[in-house]
Amino acid sequence: MAEFLFERLCIIGPGLIGSSIMRVARERGGVARHIVASAKTQATLDRCLELGIADSVAIDPAEAVKGCDGVILCIPVGAYASVMARMAPSLEKGCILTDAGSTKGSVVRDLTPLLPEGVHLVPAHPMAGTEHSGPDAGFAELFKGRFCIMTPLPGSDPAAIAKVRALWEAAGSMIETLDPVTHDKVVAIVSHLPHLIAFTIVGTADDLAQETREAVLKFAASGFRDFTRIAASDVNMWRDIFLNNREALLEMLARFSEDAHALGRAVRWGEAEFIEDRIRRGRKIRRSLIEMKQA
Repeated sequence: MAEFLFERLCIIGPGLIGSSIMRVARERGGVARHIVASAKTQATLDRCLELGIADSVAIDPAEAVKGCDGVILCIPVGAYASVMARMAPSLEKGCILTDAGSTKGSVVRDLTPLLPEGVHLVPAHPMAGTEHSGPDAGFAELFKGRFCIMTPLPGSDPAAIAKVRALWEAAGSMIETLDPVTHDKVVAIVSHLPHLIAFTIVGTADDLAQETREAVLKFAASGFRDFTRIAASDVNMWRDIFLNNREALLEMLARFSEDAHALGRAVRWGEAEFIEDRIRRGRKIRRSLIEMKQA
């Protein structure tokens, strides 16, 4: 009998990330023998079965996790506590509970008080995504060449950590390990703040007078188009990210605001050298991303 990382793997939330993990498990041998999906609507679960990415489905997470040795939360982080309260009594001893959430401090806060004895929590965050959502949006190559940040807790079971690591390696991810506080500060600047800025810029354009807004949309250059792509992201997910990484995001927003004001003053007073320095720094960062194959 072939060995699998997980005999019965449950995905709570088969959206872009969840359904991509399911496709990885389906297409790459040795990840999971049986895949269970749990979602809020039967229509989503029916679609998972139609796509062939789930072997069984259940709306109730408590029912879905029964008999599972692996459970991955792929839902908005604001829903973790309520879902955990429902499924915790059904989690099997020895089960590995992990997630794909973009904040980690809130994960520890919301899950550990409800964690049954003998269940191993290993938080993780795949740094990958698109603006699309739902089970049809996923694809197995989503994580290839992208970082997955693991934030195991002190005293975490080494075997459980190794299994979660092997799962993301099977997905093609590069693995890094951080503590939850450092993780949340890092993603606040590289992910959460850019989204906040994108939502703001697109909102500002939408607030312009009607004739000006139509011209903005008609003649939008690539820079503005990039912002609209980011701004098309899932409402519930990003609301929860902002609220659950509040402190780190506000810290980075304050630093950004100071830097933006400094550049604005340079523009106002014609300080060409300062402006050139900022542009050169931007080009340098872009070249670094290209060299790291993260562009």
